[in-house]
Amino acid sequence: MVSGWLVALVVVHPTPDSRSESLALVVAGPTASGKTSLALTLALALAPGLPAEIVSCDSVAVYRGLEIGSAKPTADQRNSVPHHLIDVTDPDSSFSAGDYARLARVAMQAIAARGAVPIITGGTGLYLRALVQGLFAGPQRNDDLRQRLARRQAQHGPGWLHRLLQRLDPVAAARIHANDTPKLIRALEVTLATRRPMTTQLADGRDPLTGFRLLWIGLDPPRPALYARINARAAQMFDDGLVAETESLLARYGPVRALDALGYRQAQALLRGELALPQAIAAAQQGHRNYAKRQITWFRREPQMHWIHAFGDDPQTLSEALAQIQLQLQSQSRSE
Repeated sequence: MVSGWLVALVVVHPTPDSRSESLALVVAGPTASGKTSLALTLALALAPGLPAEIVSCDSVAVYRGLEIGSAKPTADQRNSVPHHLIDVTDPDSSFSAGDYARLARVAMQAIAARGAVPIITGGTGLYLRALVQGLFAGPQRNDDLRQRLARRQAQHGPGWLHRLLQRLDPVAAARIHANDTPKLIRALEVTLATRRPMTTQLADGRDPLTGFRLLWIGLDPPRPALYARINARAAQMFDDGLVAETESLLARYGPVRALDALGYRQAQALLRGELALPQAIAAAQQGHRNYAKRQITWFRREPQMHWIHAFGDDPQTLSEALAQIQLQLQSQSRSE
């Protein structure tokens, strides 16, 4: 089956000097759904007839030193298939969705130039959307303005940022949750720096990804089984030394924003004495389950996504993914 399908892939996959679009695969889904496993098996199934390289789409895996809590691919996995956008910056550095999109596009272009297929995989929906749809050309980060907004929030209490955004950009305020401080601050930063609502600027257009034909696969395993796997993985992170890793990172970098990621956040609460170990594990499990719900909601907004209701490491998933990709290729060919 795979060999026949490879023939179809080679037909549509251009040579590096072709002006047609290059093939790229997207493997998305919630945390613990097996995205890494499926991306690896897809890459190995395509080789050697059509080599593939993996482009991580994970907002925690970009940071060096955040190993246990990020569930990065193992060294053996990275050696079996080339990986990109892992360990690209330090935890105390600023790294945005725009930074990710820029670096990921460079990586994809280099992969395609080598005659290989990029496989974009991860669970950070904002990064994926920035890569595919592009971001508007907003102002650069203004740390002074951000700090002033944060101080005002502390002075006036919860909800102040959201109320301010409601006055300046009610459409953005309706879209951003009142407790999502980073997004509220960014929306206000853009609006105040440019004297135009961020929503208006978003409507001016973006810079979408060009030169690639994307084929989309989403993993959506049964919810009870997914939650059981999430609970087990969160507990295993603590068994594997997440608290010690967090303590080491705090000693080196301080309480940087990167360490607000799930798992690290609960490990810090334990280190401060705010939670006992069982409470920290339970909080991390709950946080990851809630995050999985948000990921599924986010990815369901992607109309191109073809869903597989199984884990990425289930034996039948590879065959179903290959069949889905073949159907997408056929559908795109008929529409051209």
